[in-house]
Amino acid sequence: MILAKKTDVGQVRSMNQDACAAGEFPDGMAWAVVCDGMGGAASGDVASTTAVKIISERIQKSYREGMQANSIRSVLFTAIEAANSVVFEMSLSNPAFEGMGTTVVAAILREDAVYIAHAGDSRAYRITDSCIMQLTRDHSMVQAMVDRGELTPSEAREHPRKNIITRALGVGERIPIDFCEEPFDKTDLLLICTDGLTNMVEDEEIFRAARQTAAGELPEKLVQTANQNGGLDNVTVVTIAY
Repeated sequence: MILAKKTDVGQVRSMNQDACAAGEFPDGMAWAVVCDGMGGAASGDVASTTAVKIISERIQKSYREGMQANSIRSVLFTAIEAANSVVFEMSLSNPAFEGMGTTVVAAILREDAVYIAHAGDSRAYRITDSCIMQLTRDHSMVQAMVDRGELTPSEAREHPRKNIITRALGVGERIPIDFCEEPFDKTDLLLICTDGLTNMVEDEEIFRAARQTAAGELPEKLVQTANQNGGLDNVTVVTIAY
């Protein structure tokens, strides 16, 4: 198992509001979580850091060897819902945290499948020998416009409101969570990232880097590429490979 992660403030922002964590279970399965905070001053940083801490702890505490898909889904949902409650309560109790929230992608991976729960526009990708596949679907204003046929995917990348998300952790008492179970091969690579990467680096460029770079060095390489392309936002990348 090769786990690697990198988070960076980028070339423009003064504070990094991204957060991430990853780890391996004794039975060889792995987990990861990535969050991209939002909110004024330091509140986005508080939201993402708090969410990653709670979700990571809940996943590690609740996971059991031999869990089936429904149980894994429950672990991920319960962890995200717990983090949502804490972040939302913090936003109500402290004026400095008003309006804060964060995207979230949480995943549990085994040799033959990956299980992903998410909200917001941070993404998960499966990279094989031949292609890159986006496993999550953005909860964003421009994605909704693409779905309605009002924008093409290329137009969405340049749209001035592309950073407006329609779902986030911590902004309400409850959080709608999307879940997917996807096949995974031991030769595949799982990549989870914030939009600081995907707004700066095209999917095909991510794929080429993955084919040309050792798995353990890929997050560093992709962060460097995002910064070379402008680094307009914080950028975080987590990769897991066997």
